[in-house]
Amino acid sequence: MANTVLFEVRDRVAYLTLNRPEKLNAINNEMIGDLFDTFNEVKTNPDIWAAVVTGSGRAFSTGHDLVMGRAEREESSPKRPRGNTDNLYLFISQVYKPIIAAINGYALAQGGGIALLSDIRIASDRAQFGWPQVKRGIASMSGPTILAHYVPLGSAFKFLFTGEFCDAAEAHRIGLVQEVVPHEQVLDRAEEMVRGIVENCAPLAVRAIKEAAITGRSFPNFEERMKNASSVNSGMAGSYDTKEGLAAFAEKRKPNFQGR
Repeated sequence: MANTVLFEVRDRVAYLTLNRPEKLNAINNEMIGDLFDTFNEVKTNPDIWAAVVTGSGRAFSTGHDLVMGRAEREESSPKRPRGNTDNLYLFISQVYKPIIAAINGYALAQGGGIALLSDIRIASDRAQFGWPQVKRGIASMSGPTILAHYVPLGSAFKFLFTGEFCDAAEAHRIGLVQEVVPHEQVLDRAEEMVRGIVENCAPLAVRAIKEAAITGRSFPNFEERMKNASSVNSGMAGSYDTKEGLAAFAEKRKPNFQGR
């Protein structure tokens, strides 16, 4: 399907690997198009229940490819039919299947934004994070719109104002990542977690929880968030998985969820 993003599906899990290792997986127009394609497959394919995202080589992604020529940056390429990185952020944010990021190295700028749009982030102990745009005379989109809403504001501003990097331990301390593991174990731990979700949890329930949590962030008060969650949850009322889960509990057996 893609060139700059390796993609495969195994037992209901999609694996997306950013694949420009010689450029530390910097994001060019082709990769933007490939990411749209692969995340669209995750979103629309009923046989995919979850996804794992990682990078080839020693980086997750160092962000936008700043050495692209001006013409390449501005071209309307068939590989980029749906827009730029900003549009991609919005698209990923509306994929309501669980996404695990296995952060294997540098996650910088737009690369950090893609990592943050994953639901659970597992970092290698070699990983480093940063939003260094200010050192290049560039403003950030993912920093103020994603990072500043996921970690304490002062921690976000420390990244965004100084352009400094932080290591995996500091990222864990401020909640940017959920786990830090030895470098050699980062993919294994992501696999263990995603398999635990796919094999034990009803996919419709997981998606409803994610959608209610993500969309609920836009509501200013608790009552509106409750109404939003109720509306989302009503979509799975009477589903096969709900009936199967309750029957399995009563019969003291493992449920056979089917995503319907």
